[in-house]
Amino acid sequence: MAQERDSLQIEIHSRIDEIDRSAWNRLVRDNNPLLRHEFLHAMEQHGCVGERFGWLPRHIAIYQDGVLRAAMPLYEKYNSYGEFVFDNAWADAYHRAGLAYFPKLVSAVPYTPCSGQRLLAEEGEAATWYPVLLETVLQLAERMGASSFHCLFPSADGFQFLSGEGLLTRHDVQFHWHNRGYRDFDRFLDTLVAKKRKNIRQERKKVADAGVTLRRLDGHSASEQDWRQFTHFYNRTFSEKWGMATFNLAFFHQVAQQLPDRVLLVLADLEGRCIAGSLMYQSDSTLFGRHWGSEQWVDGLHFEACYYQGIEHCIERGLACFEPGAQGEHKLPRGFVPTVTRSSHWVRDDGFRGAIARYTEHEQAAIADYLEQLRDSNPYRDPLREEETMEISR
Repeated sequence: MAQERDSLQIEIHSRIDEIDRSAWNRLVRDNNPLLRHEFLHAMEQHGCVGERFGWLPRHIAIYQDGVLRAAMPLYEKYNSYGEFVFDNAWADAYHRAGLAYFPKLVSAVPYTPCSGQRLLAEEGEAATWYPVLLETVLQLAERMGASSFHCLFPSADGFQFLSGEGLLTRHDVQFHWHNRGYRDFDRFLDTLVAKKRKNIRQERKKVADAGVTLRRLDGHSASEQDWRQFTHFYNRTFSEKWGMATFNLAFFHQVAQQLPDRVLLVLADLEGRCIAGSLMYQSDSTLFGRHWGSEQWVDGLHFEACYYQGIEHCIERGLACFEPGAQGEHKLPRGFVPTVTRSSHWVRDDGFRGAIARYTEHEQAAIADYLEQLRDSNPYRDPLREEETMEISR
């Protein structure tokens, strides 16, 4: 689907491979692997998105004189699965009113509650292209009869633009780790209050005393068998939780091959057998924790594989931040601090827009109260600055 406007050509793509890979990646800041063409294409190529899961690609590409100037990862949705910004109450209200909540449009990385660009534009050109992207997505929503548009976990500048354009704001809380220039893991521990420091050392000792060894691998060093083993753990996690596994071995393997330096695979071995694993991805500044699975319980192993190995990796690589995933107060005593995440929402129906606006206002107040309650649980002897702990700055 394409339209001409002055010297612009605006296209809606149902497959990201219709967009030139290098042109798309040129607009991605911080080498964020979750937004790179290779990652999004691997999801589409290996059936991780599509009709089966209710994520239909509708990526926006804006060209000027044949050059890609702006873009947006966008999906037509027929459910709310894999978004991590829960709107089931909204959908239920629409249903009770005899209106259709689906389809809706969502700009996000599917199944990935990590912050980053959603409005892609050349550096310094946001003022030119963000309005065009927003106008395009709202016109598409009107044309297809979508109830709403949702921009999930946008970067700070994207959120500020959308908020300034009147989109509604939702708040939530995640727990992120910030690198304060630590020389090693012990220097990080030294900044924690004594009880938290002691507990972490005890957890790590339990894993070591059990005989577990950890391997940190990237796309170069992880073998085909390593990926098969991790996929087994990943599937086991979903089967045990009655969830739906959306990724698969072919996806993991392709991303590792095409973005080898952006992958961190942690595998745990015990008595010559691989028993657990976690998977993370890294940009130039941030480590994103994504998946975990195991087939044998070892006290403290989840914290070791998912958190402490990631923190050590950030310290060694000089990464500024570690986003280990959604929610989880258990991360707080392990050095992760509460961080406000934001999303932006446009609602087509005037009546529902007012009701949802009131809902979001109450929600923001509740999140503010929750953050205040968490202040007394800060694990650091010298607490991080408020701006580090209370909002996403990327």
